Parts: sequence; C-alpha cells; structure tokens
Amino acid sequence: MASKYDGLAHIIIQNVGGKDNVKSLAHCVTRLRFKLKDESLANDEVLESTDGVIKIMHAGGQYQVVIGPHVTDVYDTVLAIGKFQAGGLVDEEGNTIEEDEGEKAPMKPLDAFIDMVSGILQPVLPVLAAAGMTKGLLSLCTFLGVMTADSGAYQTIYSFADGFFYFLPIFLGFTSAKKFGINQFVGAALGASLCYPAMVAMKGADPIGSVFAGTFMQMNYSDTFFGLPIVFPSSGYTSSVIPIIIAVFCASKFWKAIDQKIPSAVRFFLTPMLTLVIFTPLTYLVIGPIAGVLTNLLALFFKTVYEIPVIGGIACGALLGGLWQVLVVFGLHWSVVPMYLNNLAVLGYDAVFGGRQVCSHAQVASVLAVFFKTNDKALKEVCIPAAITGVFGTTEPAIYGVTLPKKTPFVMSCIASAIGGAFVCGMGAKQFMAGYSGILGLPVYIDPTGAEGINNLIIMVIGILISMVASFILTYITYKDEPKKANA
Repeated sequence: MASKYDGLAHIIIQNVGGKDNVKSLAHCVTRLRFKLKDESLANDEVLESTDGVIKIMHAGGQYQVVIGPHVTDVYDTVLAIGKFQAGGLVDEEGNTIEEDEGEKAPMKPLDAFIDMVSGILQPVLPVLAAAGMTKGLLSLCTFLGVMTADSGAYQTIYSFADGFFYFLPIFLGFTSAKKFGINQFVGAALGASLCYPAMVAMKGADPIGSVFAGTFMQMNYSDTFFGLPIVFPSSGYTSSVIPIIIAVFCASKFWKAIDQKIPSAVRFFLTPMLTLVIFTPLTYLVIGPIAGVLTNLLALFFKTVYEIPVIGGIACGALLGGLWQVLVVFGLHWSVVPMYLNNLAVLGYDAVFGGRQVCSHAQVASVLAVFFKTNDKALKEVCIPAAITGVFGTTEPAIYGVTLPKKTPFVMSCIASAIGGAFVCGMGAKQFMAGYSGILGLPVYIDPTGAEGINNLIIMVIGILISMVASFILTYITYKDEPKKANA
C-alpha cells in the first residue's frame, strides 16, 4: 500500500548517495540516523530544501536527517522502499555484522563514545520515558487521593513502570550486545544474572566482611565464590546502567576471540556457554565492583559540586540549562544521559538534570515571541506546529525550523534556560524517575515516598515559568525580521 511519504523517502534515499551507500538506518524521536559508507556522496543542500526535511546534521559518526514528530512513518517508508535492515545489518542468526576494518572510517574518540551511548540507549528510550512518566503520574494519583499505593489498579500499572527499571540491566544487556556485535541474548542473560532473585537476596543478607571498609567505596559481601568475595555496591545491580555495559563490552572481546576457533558443529552453543560461564562470575567479582566504584565516584562528583554552598546548584543548573540545546544541535546530549541515569540508580534521585527540563519550554516561548513579532507569514506557519511539539518536549522543529536559523532567538532561549536552570537547581529540585522533557515529564518531580510531596514539582513549574517569561521577553525585544532581498 502506497504511503504519503513515498516521494519524500525516494528523495532521501537518492540524496544520501543511493541504496548502496547506506550501511544502516535507525531513528530517534525526530531524526533518521544513517550510517553511510561515504558521506561525501550525500547532498545536504537538496535534502534541506526538501519539504518534510527540517535540517541535516553530521554527529556521532551518523548522517542525521531531522524530520520531526512523524519520523517513524518516514522511517518505515524509507525502510520499505530501500529494503534496508532496521537498526543495522544483521546476519542470519540475528547478530550485528561488523564492517570490515578496512572499510571503517576512523571515528574521533568523542564521536565513538556518543555513537556507543546512543546505540545502546536509543532503543530503550521510548519505554524508559514512558515508564518514568507513568511512575510520576501514579505518584500524582496517590498524592491527590485518586488511588492508594496498595490498590490492585495501582500495583498492576506500577508493575510495568517499576519493572522496566528494575530489570533495566537485561534490556541494556540486549542493546549493548547488539552494539558490540555479539548475540543479543547473551547480553540479556548477563543482565538477568544481575537481577536474579537469589543474588539480589545475597546483597541484602547480613555481611560477613567488606572491601574498602571505612571509605565511600565500601562494599559489603555476605558470600564468596571459591573464597573470593562477591561484593555489591550499596545500590545493588538492579536498575544499574554502567556495570552491564562494561560487562557486555568485555564479553564481546572474549566472544570474538574464541568464536572462530571453536569447531562449527558445537560453536552455536559452546561460544555463548563459555562466555556466560566465565563472564557471569567475572562481572560479580571484578567488573561489577570496578563499575560500582566508577558509578559511585561519578555520583559523588556531581553531588559534591551540587552541594558547594550557595553556588553549587546554581552553577550546575545554569551550565546544563544554558548548554543543553547546544548539545542537542550537535548531537552531544547523549553523553550526559548516563550520568543522569546513574544518579537515579545510585542516589535514588537526580538534582542536576532538572536544568534541562526548562529548555524545551524556553524554546516554545522563544518561538511564540517570533510568531507575534514577525511579519513573515511563512515563518508564522512554521512557528505554531514547532511550539506545539515543543510543549511535549520535542524541540528539534523549533530549533531547526525557527530559532537556530534566526540565530538571536536561539541565543536568547539558551540564556533564559540558564536562568531557569539556575533557579531550579539552586532551589534543589529533585527528579525521582527517568522521564521525557516537556509538560508530560513534570510528574517525575513528585516524590513517590510522599516525604517531599509536590515541593519539587512546584519549584520546577516556577523555574519553567521564569525561563519562558525571560525567553519570550528577550526574544521579543531582540528579534528583527531580516530585510527581504530586492529582486534583480
């Protein structure tokens, strides 16, 4: 059946260098993310002048075509027409096929890191946001007395929302294995071992000893593996992020080293068995504790900066608020996400990432200011849908369609975001669950324990209003329509 995006899909395929130039294709909330064999064959100018394409970006080793909120429909159409493999090239067993080393273009370290993080986290992001916002809405329902936390309705809905975070290592194990080029279910099995009930119970048992005793890195153990202590970080491994990624990365190196050396008759079960038998204990004995120390250090660093008297929270909020949209433009925002997820896992809350929450609202206000100030009818038509999607946290149409091309509105929205972010973090607003930006992400600032009620939500709403008012006023004062060029 023909799609209304068939024409757009044909133009995109033709101008990324054709089918043969595409190594893989994925998508996020607003962008088609191509990996091309040769980016010089792509035609940025033609694509950016095509109706339906907002912007072309080169980031993280990817050729990114910014589409907007209907990216999923365009993605499906491009896949169908181009006959590309969704999410990358795979072999008959479902394993990611790596490019020949001779064909790989070397990536800068930062690009490689962002490519890794986005490849692992992007597939789970929609459900991660959905689960976090659902937990926030349930907290709001209990606060308003709509339902109680022990009711059947609450527990049923909460089971998926909390269950997703509890078993997060399984999902990240799967996506990490795909990213690192081994059987995805081996990664999932490693993640499952970190969530296994008997091991979770072992973490909660009475300790018989500890390592790094008396320091912030102290980890207790209640059992041993042939005399070696099985240690757990204070937060355990359920809901964790970094340990499973490191474990699967190390396991992938082992897998690739032995796979071709094992006879083909037994390879299909012996390679995964050896990998799991060796790396499950290694994860608990070596990789997990090291990752635990790293995550604790990371959390301690941001907690220490945040707790600097007077300026700590203000500085964190201003920096993240002011720079977040710049990071989005360059596709670098993924580099910050692991820190935020780590804080949620280790501390049970995040007090830094709130600076990002105000940004989408500042963009909306800046777009509205342009709408009321401009006399350009075509620009006005772009502003309304861009503002609507921005309210729900998707800011690319606002950035690439309005504020960034006009420059001044983008700068003013960043300044306003820094002001709002400084207020939010300076006042100590805490986010208790992962969630998306925009208005639907606000419930994650409600304390699920009820100890802090809606105090954090109130602070966030005030911070958003501050950033929106500042963004609207600054943009309205400074924005001027560009003079139209006279016809020759």
